[in-house]
Amino acid sequence: MNVCMVGHGMMGTWHSQNLKRMDCRLHTLVGALPEPTAAFAAEHGYVKWTTDYASALRDPEVDVVFVATPSEVHAAQSIAALERGKPVLSEIPIAMNLADAEKVVATARRQDRVLAVCHPRRFGAEREALCQRVHTGSERVRLIDCRFFIHRLSNVGATGIKREWTDNLLWHHVTHLIDFGLWMLTGGELAGADRRIHSVRSSMSVIHQTTGIPMDAALLVETTEDQLFVSTASYHSRAWIYDLLVVTDWDTYRFDELKGTLTTGDGEIAVTPQQEQCAMAARDFFAAVRERREPAVSGASVLPAMRILERAQEEWDRRHGRRSLPGRPLPAG
Repeated sequence: MNVCMVGHGMMGTWHSQNLKRMDCRLHTLVGALPEPTAAFAAEHGYVKWTTDYASALRDPEVDVVFVATPSEVHAAQSIAALERGKPVLSEIPIAMNLADAEKVVATARRQDRVLAVCHPRRFGAEREALCQRVHTGSERVRLIDCRFFIHRLSNVGATGIKREWTDNLLWHHVTHLIDFGLWMLTGGELAGADRRIHSVRSSMSVIHQTTGIPMDAALLVETTEDQLFVSTASYHSRAWIYDLLVVTDWDTYRFDELKGTLTTGDGEIAVTPQQEQCAMAARDFFAAVRERREPAVSGASVLPAMRILERAQEEWDRRHGRRSLPGRPLPAG
């Protein structure tokens, strides 16, 4: 398949590196500025590059589109590709609000095209096996505690380059945590996730004077089956922490995303690292397109997490006033 990659930041880099090992062709790179886009295309072997996304979508040679741009444009760019008949793998998040997420999913259904979302925390042999045991009932989840802590007081991402856009703690990094927790709690049965949620409580800090966004967040989800799911995150932390803790009635599992390890009662082992998780998502996307099936992480499957995020955002809006934030303009209407 001929791939159109939209964006060449950290995720565009990871995907480009991964795709070189797959049965596909790096066909078109879309960027915002000519010089860095041309340089990245040459470095990674893209056939062509452009700063005109619409022209890339009109190219009949483009088979699939990877959306790896700033979070706030994921929805619009995914919809544009789907409406041109191109299957899409969108980076997380699918959108910056529930309404736009639902529009993306509805467009994929109307166009009958594959829509995958790169939620890499659902991939990896060890966590997939644990999710399957929860699904079959051989283990029952009691508590999930997910954390994402980094120090980000300036607008510089993982590439070390100052960005023209601002990240959003709730709608980006907390999205990883919420989606993973729901996926594990339900044993992968996300279609019924909404019915299992008894309550959602959340708190986010006031707007930070330098960044212009809330920098700390905590969410507590209780299920109808007496399970607890806690997510905490901060862009203010001097400690860099990214871990997913799952307590079942059989064992405790701590996935450390930074170290690439899993710690249980039996000790510590190495597990699938983050970039390889993204590669697994891409392979599944290609297979879904070829086999004309739903991908492992479909657009519809991430909507339960988006509904929890929307409730948290609405709670913050009630406390502090609904407004546009850097990286998250208010949805139209």
